[in-house]
Amino acid sequence: MNRRNFLHTSAMGAMAFSLPKMPIFAQQGPMGVVVHSYGLRWNSKVNSQKYPGFTNAVELLEHCHKIGAGGVQVVVKDWTPEFAKKVKATRDKLGMYVEGSIGVPTNPNDTARFEQELKNAKDAGVQIVRTVCSSGRRYETYHSSAEFQQLKKNALVSLQLAEPILKKHKMKLAVENHKDWRAPELAAMMKQLSSESIGVTLDFGNSISLLEDPMEVIQTLVPYAFSTHVKDMAVEEYADGFLLSEVPLGKGILDLKKIIGICRQHNPNMTYSLEMITRDPLEIPCFKNEYWSTFPDVSGSELARAMRMVRQHKNSTPLPRISQLSPEERLAAEEQNIVACLAYSRDTLGLK
Repeated sequence: MNRRNFLHTSAMGAMAFSLPKMPIFAQQGPMGVVVHSYGLRWNSKVNSQKYPGFTNAVELLEHCHKIGAGGVQVVVKDWTPEFAKKVKATRDKLGMYVEGSIGVPTNPNDTARFEQELKNAKDAGVQIVRTVCSSGRRYETYHSSAEFQQLKKNALVSLQLAEPILKKHKMKLAVENHKDWRAPELAAMMKQLSSESIGVTLDFGNSISLLEDPMEVIQTLVPYAFSTHVKDMAVEEYADGFLLSEVPLGKGILDLKKIIGICRQHNPNMTYSLEMITRDPLEIPCFKNEYWSTFPDVSGSELARAMRMVRQHKNSTPLPRISQLSPEERLAAEEQNIVACLAYSRDTLGLK
């Protein structure tokens, strides 16, 4: 795919069971944007007149408002109380929602840091903060079942340390399925915690990398969902497994209308935040022995189902890649992808 074709492609770019009632956090409106959608532009060092880098949450909010987004999910780390007030003033002026992204306490000595960041988020008008409990993708970071079991133990400790602080400040913490937890594992941890303060950031596509069926993931985790990462995914076979890419909404394999419908049934006022990451495809090396070191209970039939899905949904063109583009062209592709997704969310998904 050449540069011109890539940029052009980027620009084009009933559940039968009952679900428990969950708190309502925000009024329904346009889809928001996760800061990771601007992975290239956030703190960018590229000297671009058209796509200058965002250096803070206020700049991100103002830009996302201009392109029609309803809110943002953004990292809270290093905010001061004074900056939190600026975020809130901007949020109020623009009529947008703000969700935070925060690190959980790793030990009792880290709780003061966590509480201060939580207070700053609350002062900015945030009601939900998203987190992850792992340091990377499961199949790249953890090399034995014992290592992953230790992660699970550490995550539980961290969330137990966070819970009383969340209750104190009447805030909600949402753990993302971040290419680490398979859906039943994350659901089991939610059941073990049994906390009104701790739930899930439901990512629509990450768990494909763990050989899970996307709709089964949605149905398993939606009872615990406080927030979402909206994305569409495309796949392509390669020698060691398959490639996985975020693509503009409506260009991939996910049944977004059905997923949004399930989420709306669970909570009609849930926020929807876009995570459209513009990058080269990720390699999911599920034919390599190393991939399986933390999956003792995943069956061969699940691998077969995943590869069948990959082959059934083979793209008519190669997955988009940006490594061959200039820095300016990468920024342009990122912006075009996000704008295309926002248009699709309004025109097709009814998020407006």
